[in-house]
Amino acid sequence: MEWVRDGLADPEVLRRAAASAHPLLRRAAAQSPHLPPDLVSLLARTDDPLVEDLLGVHHPDTPEEVLMRVYARLGGTFSAWMAETHPRFPREGLAARYADHPDGNYRRLAVRDPAATPALIERLSHDPAVWTRQAAANDPRLLLHRLREALHAPELASSAGANPALPEDEMAAVLNRAKVPA
Repeated sequence: MEWVRDGLADPEVLRRAAASAHPLLRRAAAQSPHLPPDLVSLLARTDDPLVEDLLGVHHPDTPEEVLMRVYARLGGTFSAWMAETHPRFPREGLAARYADHPDGNYRRLAVRDPAATPALIERLSHDPAVWTRQAAANDPRLLLHRLREALHAPELASSAGANPALPEDEMAAVLNRAKVPA
């Protein structure tokens, strides 16, 4: 196994490991950011969740469907967060697919969609799931009156205070109340 770890940049070592029947070798190969596209595709078709997790963490060209499977399987965990923050994680269509999902982790994804309307962002700022409310409170599409309300909700204040749509004078007031020196 050390030969794989030591050869994560060697195309021949990666090819042998990715095509191996041994799950540990495939998992080691999935940790390489140097996988060529054909090996990323090969490993993306696996039924091994750890290979998917490792691809999502280590490879810049992990397919969107793999990142969504990792997210779906791992919910609010660190690996799900890694998948969600991956540059290839999908954004378009998330509002239509997930705004009314029964799981708050998925409703939170709707905020990431560039097509999400201010009305949807406002609705999600009242969501039962705190992570969804926080994502909405941080979104610049949140209507100003709701953003101001969110500043006074303890679980939303930090997200609302970091919202780039917050007017400068109100942001200064938030910093003053928090006794943050100028």
